Amino acid sequence: MKIIETSHIAKRYIMGSEVIDALKDVTISVNKGEYVAFMGPSGSGKSTLMNIIGCLDTPTSGKYILNRKDVSDMSENELAEVRNKEIGFVFQTFNLLPRMTSLENVALPLIYAGYTKAQRTEKAMLALKNVGLENRAGHRPNELSGGQRQRVAVARALVNDPSILLADEPTGNLDSRTSYEIMDLFDQLHSKGNTIVVVTHEDDIAKYAHRIIRLRDGLVESDMVNPNPTKVVLTPQGLES
Repeated sequence: MKIIETSHIAKRYIMGSEVIDALKDVTISVNKGEYVAFMGPSGSGKSTLMNIIGCLDTPTSGKYILNRKDVSDMSENELAEVRNKEIGFVFQTFNLLPRMTSLENVALPLIYAGYTKAQRTEKAMLALKNVGLENRAGHRPNELSGGQRQRVAVARALVNDPSILLADEPTGNLDSRTSYEIMDLFDQLHSKGNTIVVVTHEDDIAKYAHRIIRLRDGLVESDMVNPNPTKVVLTPQGLES
């Protein structure tokens, strides 16, 4: 079943007298349960495509179907509702609220979804357990390592059982070992049936995905299955990749 379908989407920005065609004509589809990387250099259009797929922006032209809903022309309020129900976001900068505990940060999206406090606590604890951080539920972000903060962000992204986990440069602020740990976590989540889209400019990170879509100058340059996705083996001594 197709989760993401774009048909000839384009995005044009007008900045004073300058016209920027960030996306020119992009048609792609992503099936439920796929693990896909959007790759490309700065200015390729990958971030614009991520914003449209994440319902943070709308295309200038073309059509975008998300989980059988046409979201191309939705209002801001409609897009906000779709974002909260359908998409879990993981950002490079974690975007955790500093005065809230891990549990409170993870439970935040559930407030807007109308869950009771008891339900929110139960679901948030389960999400933390799924990323191996149930023992850090009462810690605030400044009491966590960078990798732990990103795991909390992943738990928050997954707490609503979204259709897609959308990760924008998820290892950009992490050291090498922690980056491997986060990519290993994504691999585990994918094996449980989650649909994952990672946006990156790094070849090393894209190679974990099972399919790589490369963008250049607002167009799809290539769309290929990755026959040998990188696997990480975490051992007490270190990493084997």
